[in-house]
Amino acid sequence: MFEFLASIDVSIILFGAFALLLILGMPIAHALGAATLVVIYVHDIPGVFMTQTAYSASDKFPLMAVPFFVLAGYLMEFGGISKRLTDFAGMLIGHIAGGFACVTILSCMFFAAMSGSGPATVAAIGSIMIPAMIRHGYSRPFAGAVASTGGTLGIMIPPSNPMIIYAVVANVSVTGMFTAGILPGLIVGATLIFASWWICRRKGFLGRERAATISEILRSLVDARWALLAPVVVLGGIYSGVFTPTEASVVAVNYALFVGAVVYRELTWQSIYRALLQAVLVGGTVTIMVGLAGTFGRILTQFQIPQQLSTYVLAVSDNWFVVLMVINIGLIIVGTFMETLATIILLTPILLPVVVALGVSPIHFGILMVITSEIGFLTPPLGANLFVAMPIAKVTLEEISRAVVYFIGVLFLLVVLLTAVPGISVWLPELMR
Repeated sequence: MFEFLASIDVSIILFGAFALLLILGMPIAHALGAATLVVIYVHDIPGVFMTQTAYSASDKFPLMAVPFFVLAGYLMEFGGISKRLTDFAGMLIGHIAGGFACVTILSCMFFAAMSGSGPATVAAIGSIMIPAMIRHGYSRPFAGAVASTGGTLGIMIPPSNPMIIYAVVANVSVTGMFTAGILPGLIVGATLIFASWWICRRKGFLGRERAATISEILRSLVDARWALLAPVVVLGGIYSGVFTPTEASVVAVNYALFVGAVVYRELTWQSIYRALLQAVLVGGTVTIMVGLAGTFGRILTQFQIPQQLSTYVLAVSDNWFVVLMVINIGLIIVGTFMETLATIILLTPILLPVVVALGVSPIHFGILMVITSEIGFLTPPLGANLFVAMPIAKVTLEEISRAVVYFIGVLFLLVVLLTAVPGISVWLPELMR
C-alpha cells in the first residue's frame, strides 16, 4: 500500500491532502503542516525534518515587525490619531463633489502609512467616516464600500504586513519592498480618489457646503501635526538607514503610545489592553503559519515541483505579460476564499521561480501579489474589509458587495497597469540602491 502511494506524484499527494483538509474545515496553517506530514510519512523522510524546518522558517527577525505594526495601528486608532487625520483630510478636499468619499480614501492613505493592515485601516477610518457619509446623504452600502476600498491601501502603502511576509518568504529586502510600494501606493490611492469623485458625481453625493479657509486648514494641520509626523518618523528612519523595518515597528509603537497617552491623552489602559491582544493574536497566527508553510515549501523545493511548473508554463507561453496576467487572475480567484498572508506564504515558493525564469523582478512580482490581495479584501466569501465595514454601515453582505463592484473594476485595471509597466514598481528601489 505504501509503495503504491510513494509511486504517486508528490504534488498530487501534497496538494490533494491540503485541499481535502481545507474542505473538511481544518485551519490553513494546520492543513499545510498535516499535508506535509503525509508526504514525510509516505516517502519515509525523517520526522525531525518537520520540526527543524518549521523552527528555521519562523526564526526570522523581520517577522517581529508584523505584530508590532499591528499594535501601533490599533494604538493610533484608539489614541485619536485617526480622527485628526480625517479632520485634516476633510479640510483639504471635503468641499468637492463626493468630498466625504474622497476624504475617506485620503485618510486611509495617511493611516496606511502607519498601520500596515487593511482591516485595521477600515476600522480606524471607517468608524469615523462611514457615519459622516451617511449623515450627509450617502447610501449606507456605498459608504461601507468606500471605507472597505480605502482600507485596502493599508497593505499597499508601506509599512505593509503582507510585504514583510513576502520579503521573508521570497528572501528579498523588506526595505526594498517598502520602497517599491511607494509609487504604486500613491497611484492606487489617487486613482481611487478620482473614481470616488466620478461615482459620487453620477450618484449626486455632495461634499461640504463650502471650502475650508486657509486659517481653518492651518488650525487642522496644527492639531494633526503629531499624527502626520508618524509616517515621517517611521518611514524616514527606514529609508535613511537609521533603523531597520523591524526596529521601525517598535519605534511606531512607542510613538503611538507617546502621542495617544501624553499628547492627545485619549489612550486608556483598556484600549492599550485591546491593542496588545490583537497584536498577540496576529503575531501568533503569523508565526505558526510561516513555520508550517516553511515545511510545505521545503517539500516543494526538495521534489523540484516549482521547477516542473516553470517548465510546463514556459512550454505554454514565454510571454511574460501573458503569464503574469494568468497568475494575477488566479491570485484574485484564490483571494476570494483564502486570507492574504496565507496566499502569499503558500503560493510565493511555487510561483516565484516561474516568473523569475521569465525575467520578472521578484520585487515587481511582490507588488503584484499585494495589489491582487487588495481585491481579495473586497470579494466574498472572505472579503475581510467588507465584514469590518458591514456592522459600521449597518448593511448586509449582499448590499455592500454590489456597491463595491465599481471599485473592484478600478483595482483590476490598476493590476493590468502595474503588470504592463514594471518600472512603476522597480524604478524607485533601483534609484535608491
